[in-house]
Amino acid sequence: MTDFFKLHFFIPLGIVLALIIIPYVGYMANQQLVLAVVIPYLAVLIFLEGLIYRVIKWARSPVPFRIPTTCAQNRSLPWIKKSIGEKLDNPETTLQVIGRMALEVLFFRSLFRNLTTKLRRPADHPEDAKLYYWSYKWLWLGAIAFHYTFLIVLLRHLRFFTETTPGFVQTIEHVDGWFQIFQPTVYLTGIILLAALTYLLLRRVYNPNMRYISLASDYFPLFLIMAIGTTGILMRYFFKVDITAVKQLALGLVTFKPTVPAGIGVIFYIHLFLVSVLFMYFPFSKLLHMAGVFLSPTRNLANNNRWVRHINPWNYPVKFHPYIEHENKYRQAMKEVGLPVEKE
Repeated sequence: MTDFFKLHFFIPLGIVLALIIIPYVGYMANQQLVLAVVIPYLAVLIFLEGLIYRVIKWARSPVPFRIPTTCAQNRSLPWIKKSIGEKLDNPETTLQVIGRMALEVLFFRSLFRNLTTKLRRPADHPEDAKLYYWSYKWLWLGAIAFHYTFLIVLLRHLRFFTETTPGFVQTIEHVDGWFQIFQPTVYLTGIILLAALTYLLLRRVYNPNMRYISLASDYFPLFLIMAIGTTGILMRYFFKVDITAVKQLALGLVTFKPTVPAGIGVIFYIHLFLVSVLFMYFPFSKLLHMAGVFLSPTRNLANNNRWVRHINPWNYPVKFHPYIEHENKYRQAMKEVGLPVEKE
């Protein structure tokens, strides 16, 4: 392993381990009020302010011309028809852009079509190297498994923030926990979430190309979310936590009547602290692609430059000088250097 890799791998790992120790020390120092009330409120405030700031900044960025990323035939002659896939790859109407964005956001369509390349050299003729392309779906599978299981885990946690558990949350829990062999019920999303994160981490470690371009900012969120998932699993299956007290705390936070019930174990405060750190880190990291994808001009614009003029709304009025005014101003100098002029 190179020093570059060690630096960008072990520093974020050490930071996450330090973040686990901080709430443990705070719990031992009887700072449950800070861990359970002050830090979560601060995390939500930073999350909202950071998210609003980044979105407004992106929305104010000028788009001087349409730059949609396309890979299909654009609208041409009337008798040349386009398939549905071509319309989504090269949208020309707002409806087609919405369809393209829906497939991208819900199903990661561009990642599903990901290709990988490899240069292969025959052992007997190494000079006859050939570059091969083939479909690579493992990254798409790991990414979509992580995102959807993470979403389901978040939705399941809504039962702690509502007096009566919503019906759709109960349905999600029933479907997620159909694999009822152990007690308490094993939720498959928690296991799949950690498995997907492990794959995404190992991919960065063992793939030489990914390891070369990976920075600490790529490893840190993986370690942080893995720590959150691990502490959640430990709370559910190994360490006893008073669920009633946890719900009382959560309801107090959302109703702005915070209370810190007694009897909640230290593992919960570690879990809550890590979640708070994720909320604070989210708006200033690559994780904000969740919002950025909707503001990307390479995705959210129709490719209609050929028949619709795109006026940049950020342009200020500029006085243009026609050529004849330019010549009138510099005619004598142009004659002296031998440049042709319209009028003598």
